[in-house]
Amino acid sequence: MSYTDGRQENRVENYTKFWQKDMSKEAEVDTQNRSESYTDVVNGYYDGATELYEYGWAQSFHFSRFYKGEAFAASLARHEHYLAAQMSLRPGMRVLDVGCGVGGPAREIARFADVEIIGLNNNEFQVGRARKYTKNAGLEGQVKFVKGDFMKLTEQFGEGYFDAVYAIEATCHAPTWEGIYGEIFKVLKPGGVFGVYEWCMTDAWDASNPSHKELAHEIEFGNGIPQMRPLAAARDAIKSVGFTLTHEEDLADRPDEVPWYYPLEGDIWKAQTAWDYITVWRMSWSGKLVTHTALRFAEMFGLVPKGTYEVGESLKVAADALVKGGQTKLFTPMYLAICHKPAN
Repeated sequence: MSYTDGRQENRVENYTKFWQKDMSKEAEVDTQNRSESYTDVVNGYYDGATELYEYGWAQSFHFSRFYKGEAFAASLARHEHYLAAQMSLRPGMRVLDVGCGVGGPAREIARFADVEIIGLNNNEFQVGRARKYTKNAGLEGQVKFVKGDFMKLTEQFGEGYFDAVYAIEATCHAPTWEGIYGEIFKVLKPGGVFGVYEWCMTDAWDASNPSHKELAHEIEFGNGIPQMRPLAAARDAIKSVGFTLTHEEDLADRPDEVPWYYPLEGDIWKAQTAWDYITVWRMSWSGKLVTHTALRFAEMFGLVPKGTYEVGESLKVAADALVKGGQTKLFTPMYLAICHKPAN
């Protein structure tokens, strides 16, 4: 592992300052602070977590459904293909990937739908890695990456620039859904399509229930999210900015034999294929012990930024909270919404 400069190190080291350990009044103030400082929160998190994500998961930083016996990598790709198909992406379209990570979905969707994609990311470290992987894949003529704030899309691209926009588990990092969805609406051409896999608390979640509220807080802390919000708020925000919501479904609420969160459980006996044992083992207690022990020594010797170990510890909180959220049906990482900007 390596890191780029002192700015990255400072962001990683300061990441945990945005969270209180309890659900006190001070923690409520922290929620406001995180929303106002969302770029610092997200950058601090991903500066520390990116290489851990790639090591423990894949270059596509998202969840997916599983069919019985389906390989982990195949499931991730199918999830991306499903979004592209629902959006009716076609060759020649100019498409924006909002919060593109290191570009795994952009590369896959570009191959699948033969579209031109611009990936937007406010994290310089991830943009650099995305460009490197895309060049290695021979797709640099079809997939580009730019650094920018997704709350200021019109400043960067102007209005009506894209035929389609998608976001995969990224807009949950925005301070408000109305703000980010409104920016997406503006940069779309009339008649353009927006597709999103959104992180939400489900309709079963009750903000007045202390255990429910604590679960949301753990998901926020473990995943660099300023504030978790209910699914109904996402739907309302989509409509309030002017989109026509043409299709919606919570893919996590299907009666799948293999749950979307199974890799996080760390039970190697549930691995779908022999190769997937490695991914699942990394999430087991022994896999976490090896990883986090290595992180502690890497940080001690200056091989990773100070604070990376703490971000790694937050990922352990995240895994437990996401499994619990999936088991109780209080959380979904895959509320799918397909929206269209009116043609006139």
